[in-house]
Amino acid sequence: MSDVRDLLIHGSEKVIRHYRLLLASAKSEKERELYRSRIEREDRLLEDLRGGSPGRCAA
Repeated sequence: MSDVRDLLIHGSEKVIRHYRLLLASAKSEKERELYRSRIEREDRLLEDLRGGSPGRCAA
């Protein structure tokens, strides 16, 4: 189970890095807000994964 969790954590970190790159090059405020909200959501999912909250999945 730890291998799966590690894989999910690594994937979430990559997604966050990708959204940060997109945020840096966003052309409108609407686009920036979209990327910020996605980063926040992914951060929450990542925190859940790192905390090992049983019964909660990044679905």
